[in-house]
Amino acid sequence: MIEVKHVKKSFGNLPVLKDISMRVPKGGVVSLIGPSGSGKSTLLRCLNLLTIPSEGTIRIGTHEMRFDKDHKMPKDKELAAFRSKVGMVFQNFNLFPHMSVVQNVMEGPVTVLGRGKEETRELALQLLDKVGLKEKADVYPDRLSGGQKQRVAIARALAMKPEVMLFDEATSALDPELVGEVLQVVRQLASDGMTMVLVTHEIAFARDVADTCVFMRDGFVVEEGPARQVIEDPQQAATKAFLSHFHKAAV
Repeated sequence: MIEVKHVKKSFGNLPVLKDISMRVPKGGVVSLIGPSGSGKSTLLRCLNLLTIPSEGTIRIGTHEMRFDKDHKMPKDKELAAFRSKVGMVFQNFNLFPHMSVVQNVMEGPVTVLGRGKEETRELALQLLDKVGLKEKADVYPDRLSGGQKQRVAIARALAMKPEVMLFDEATSALDPELVGEVLQVVRQLASDGMTMVLVTHEIAFARDVADTCVFMRDGFVVEEGPARQVIEDPQQAATKAFLSHFHKAAV
């Protein structure tokens, strides 16, 4: 479903991604872990072209984009078609404060895809029910907790019927007691067979939900393998050093 080949990204003279390749099968769940500044979020943003790679190839489903001196930058219409296949949930919820919860979920399908409001409202209510917030449909975002806002953001992304979901530290802005409710929704999406890539510091969650764990450092993939194996029995010294903090906390 997702294929990344030799992707590089530099900001000016600063290389952030240094030849990244990875594959995610349909229905697969991959967790990206690693220290801050390792390139995880940049890679995630490259997957839906919010950040344009300097080099390499990215394929989502049947849509492939190449980036090098021999290929022109994709046009806005191409970018829109590519991004429509990819749902993304950010650290911050980015809900429209002047719209109700159900209007926030409806906005993308109505405005971007041209769907009818009646059918879209029905879909939005189904998705809010899926994330446990149907009773909040007509409430405005300022009346919601952080965990509830993030669940609305997930429903909003799902309303576009993406082939892939990306989560960029979706729980990092939440108070600890609210993290679980968001992770439960992500866990349900995984069991439903949604293809997902998660950037997370929730190591136990990454171990239990992801099929594959990718450890990144300094713009490289240092270690990749079955999530439980990588997290419980890492093979590379850098992975061991990073995870030692988690294992000590767990003890």
